[in-house]
Amino acid sequence: MSTWTNRLKELGIELPGVAAPLAAYVPATQSGPWVFTSGQLPFVDGKLPATGKVGAEVSPEEAKQYAATCILNALAAVDALVGIDSIKRVVKVVGFVASAEGFTGQPGVINGASELLGEIFGDEGRHARSAVGVAELPIGAPVEIELIVEV
Repeated sequence: MSTWTNRLKELGIELPGVAAPLAAYVPATQSGPWVFTSGQLPFVDGKLPATGKVGAEVSPEEAKQYAATCILNALAAVDALVGIDSIKRVVKVVGFVASAEGFTGQPGVINGASELLGEIFGDEGRHARSAVGVAELPIGAPVEIELIVEV
């Protein structure tokens, strides 16, 4: 039987450390069979790789990669709480995109997270989703993602 840990190794993906909360919250919490993550920014080694709005300072292609980074940070939060191998399926992704005026490509940006979940979890990675454009995100991040999984 293959585990999600093995699948990550097959893909050459290593989960990062859990990002430290920026305020009064925890990275993930469990209620019954559900684990909910707090919004995850695209931190790499504790720093944002870019700031600004998508469609202005940040290209949609870059933002799509940042969405994938956000989902890895979300999976790290789940892993730290319950272990990634306890995931039965991905339930929902909510993505927020700091959007320049007139930018309407939020779904394409959040595909960075959705496609990576599909690569890792296959059919169990298919999920409901929202992709929302916002004026600003914490500390100037271009993308923020929340994840809900069933364990």
